[in-house]
Amino acid sequence: MDRKILRFSVTAALAGFLFGFDTVVISGAEKSLQAIWQSSDSFHGIVVIGMALWGTVVGALLGGIPTNSLGRKKTLIWIGVLYTVSALGSAFANDPVTFAVFRFIGGLGVGASTVAAPSYISEIAPAKDRGKLVGLYQFNIVFGILIAFFSNYLLSNIENNAWRWMVGVEAIPAAIYTVMALGIPKSPRWLLSKSRFEEARNVFKSISPHLDTDKLLEEIKVESMNVISGENIFIKKYRFPLILAFLLAFFNQLSGINAFLYYAPRILEEAGLGASTALLSSIGIGVTNMIFTLIGIYLIDRMGRKQLMYIGSVGYIVSLTLVACAFFFEWEGLAVASFLFVFIAAHAIGQGSVIWVFISEIFPNHLRGYGQSFGSSVHWVLAAIIPSSIPFLFSSIGPGVVFSIFAGMMVLQLLFVIFMMPETKGVSLEELSKKLSPQKA
Repeated sequence: MDRKILRFSVTAALAGFLFGFDTVVISGAEKSLQAIWQSSDSFHGIVVIGMALWGTVVGALLGGIPTNSLGRKKTLIWIGVLYTVSALGSAFANDPVTFAVFRFIGGLGVGASTVAAPSYISEIAPAKDRGKLVGLYQFNIVFGILIAFFSNYLLSNIENNAWRWMVGVEAIPAAIYTVMALGIPKSPRWLLSKSRFEEARNVFKSISPHLDTDKLLEEIKVESMNVISGENIFIKKYRFPLILAFLLAFFNQLSGINAFLYYAPRILEEAGLGASTALLSSIGIGVTNMIFTLIGIYLIDRMGRKQLMYIGSVGYIVSLTLVACAFFFEWEGLAVASFLFVFIAAHAIGQGSVIWVFISEIFPNHLRGYGQSFGSSVHWVLAAIIPSSIPFLFSSIGPGVVFSIFAGMMVLQLLFVIFMMPETKGVSLEELSKKLSPQKA
C-alpha cells in the first residue's frame, strides 16, 4: 500500500473520530443537563438530545451538494470548522435552546462527514485495499466513541459544570483535524467528473507512482461516456444501488445501535448497575467496539462485505434476544451488560465495518456524493427518530419490548443479506458501476 494513500486516508478518516466523539460525548452529560434545566422527557429527548441528530440529518441530506460542487477536500475542511464551533458554543451555553443550536451545528458536521470522508477515501484507494482504507473511517468513529466515554468518566468528578468540560474538550481534536485536512490533495475521480483531466492525472501520479495511470484514466473515461446529462440517483438506471443503500442504512439503525450508544449509562442503570459502574462499563463497551472494528477492518478485504454481514446479523439476533429476555425476566445487571457487549461486538464486525464502505462503492463516480448523501440521510433520519424516542419508549412499553423489536428487525436484515446484497470486495469502482447499473436508463 502506498504510504501517501494511507496518510491521506487516515487524515480524511479523522473526521470519523470527531463524529464518534461528538455523537457519544452527550451520554455523560445528558442526565445532568436534564436535572439542571428541569426538562421533561419529551423536551429533553427531542431538543437537548435530538437537535444534534436533526443537524446530522440536514448535514447528510445536503452534504452531497458541497461534496460534488466544492469537492471532497474543501468539504472535509469545513466539517472541521463546524465541529470546532459546535464544541466551543455548546460548552459556553447557558440555556437548553442555545445548547441545542450549537449541538445542531456539530450535527451538520457529523452528517456531512458521512458523505465526504468515505467518498474521498474510496476514490483514492486501490480496489484491493479499499475496504480496509474506507474502514479506517469507521475505526475512527469507534475510537472517538471510546475516547468520549473515557473523557466523560475522567471529567465526571469535576464538581461544578462537568458537562461543560465534557462537550467543550472536543474543540481540541477538531482544530487539529481542520489543519491536517488542509494538506490532503483533491480527489482525482472528483477532478475527472469536472473534466479536469490533467490535474487528476497529476494527483494519481503523486499519490500512487506505481499505478498504471493511463489505463485507469481510460477506464474512467469509458464509464463517463455512459453518463446522461442531468441524470440523478433516482432514475431507473440506479434503482438497484439506491435500494441497497436504503436497506443497509435502514437496518443499521433498526438494530438500535445509536439508541444504545446515546443512552448506554442510562440503559445499564435500568438494568440494575449503579451510576458510577454504569459509566465505567461504558468505557468497556467502547473498548469492545474498537477491538471488533479492528477485526472487521482486517477481514473486510479478505472475507468480503457479505460474509461480515452474515456474522453480524446472527450476532445481533442472539444478543438482542438475550437482552430482551434479561429485562423481561429481571436478570442481574451484569448479565444485561454482558449481552450488550456481545451486541456491540456483532455490530462492530458487521454493520459497523461494512456500511460506509459498501455505500461508497455502489454508485458511479459522478453521482457518488449524492448516493452517499442518500444512504447517510436514511441512516441519520432513523438515528434522529429512534434515540429521541428512547426515554418515552422505555417509560411506556419498557426496554424488553424495545429490544425485542430490534431483534425482529435483525432477522429481516439477515434475509436481505442472503437474498439481495452483492459482494463488492476487490472490484474496481468502475467495474461495480457497470455491474450494478444497467447502461440503458
